[in-house]
Amino acid sequence: MSWEKVKLGDISDSIQTGPFGSQLHQSDYSEVGIPVVMPKDLQDGRIVENSIARVEESHVERLSQYKIKEGDIIYSRRGDVGRCAFAYRKQNGWLCGTGCLCVTIDDKKADAKFVFYHLQLAEIIGWVKNHAIGSTMLNLNTSILESVPIKLPKLNIQHRIVSILSTYDDLIENNKKQIKLLEEMAQRLYKEWFVDLHFPGYEDVEIVDGVPEGWKKDRADSFFEITIGKTPPRAEKQWFVSGNKGTKWISISDMGKSGVFVFNTTEGLTEEATKKHNMKIIPKGTVIVSFKLTVGRVSITTEDMCTNEAIAHFYITDNKLMEYTYLYLKMFEYDTLGNTSSISKAINSKIIKSMSFVMPPEDIISAFHAKVNEILALIYSKQCLIINVSEVRNMLLQKLMSGEVDV
Repeated sequence: MSWEKVKLGDISDSIQTGPFGSQLHQSDYSEVGIPVVMPKDLQDGRIVENSIARVEESHVERLSQYKIKEGDIIYSRRGDVGRCAFAYRKQNGWLCGTGCLCVTIDDKKADAKFVFYHLQLAEIIGWVKNHAIGSTMLNLNTSILESVPIKLPKLNIQHRIVSILSTYDDLIENNKKQIKLLEEMAQRLYKEWFVDLHFPGYEDVEIVDGVPEGWKKDRADSFFEITIGKTPPRAEKQWFVSGNKGTKWISISDMGKSGVFVFNTTEGLTEEATKKHNMKIIPKGTVIVSFKLTVGRVSITTEDMCTNEAIAHFYITDNKLMEYTYLYLKMFEYDTLGNTSSISKAINSKIIKSMSFVMPPEDIISAFHAKVNEILALIYSKQCLIINVSEVRNMLLQKLMSGEVDV
């Protein structure tokens, strides 16, 4: 099979940056409106809406040349410059943000989705990072993207490859949607029982000092052993290993990517590092919460792991407590812990340990566990499925893009 060597600029209608900061001010953003895509919104090849910024339609019309179209490829212009996402029909008309670049492929020359898959190859991500500008923070520009090497088979082959890989992507995305629905189901049940206080038998229980009679309210560390992670000296690179080698070392970013259960981490620590730096090794089933920078991310460990110093560990001694503790910390209003304008700077480990925690009686905890355990077990199995499908998809991506597998 013959593949043509081209550059990204050769097959693009346009490659342009988002608007300058002077064109889109902080004061222009609003609670509702058209989404503005920033680098943080590019995750696993898709644009996510969890915390996406928005502007009113008048700003989008004023900056109409920066509108995203279905089939565009959005790149992060600063920082993690190898990160990109494909724009689907839903993102039609959204705005490419200041920190991004937008690539529009000429569909007569190439299949945009094929090009997107090609850009996800490890060798291409490496090429982009090696050619980016800057030592402290990497930066991309249009010239660099225009020069990215692309290998193209004939269009009909491109379409077939896209069809194969899209099947895997759709399976992954469908399971992510199901996980989201399951999480919402668990949160609704938690709210009904422990926020609205419509737990079984609530009609016969009096409320005393804001909590049902017989329930305990105290500092979190009166119910749990709580420890804090740490980071070995960053300059001493011998302590760190890549991927899932060594003891998995969880960062806030890893929690954001993982969801309810943390399986994989970007970095690990050597056995020597965990001993020399007295790292806290936390067991499977520990509930962890971030309390610096991004406050209030909550996850559950799936094996013996450790974390950085921005994450607190709530050790679960009774398995029936895991779901309640996870959801209590997930639904907790962390802005009540700080007294400054920046909650990420206001919270520290002492505040986390002394935060208010409400503990229902054992019969209520057991009943809640019986209801929610199955939901979290389903989430666990679906996260495992996503990991397995992703591994197969990534292996197939390499083989299809190298021409090793005929289609």
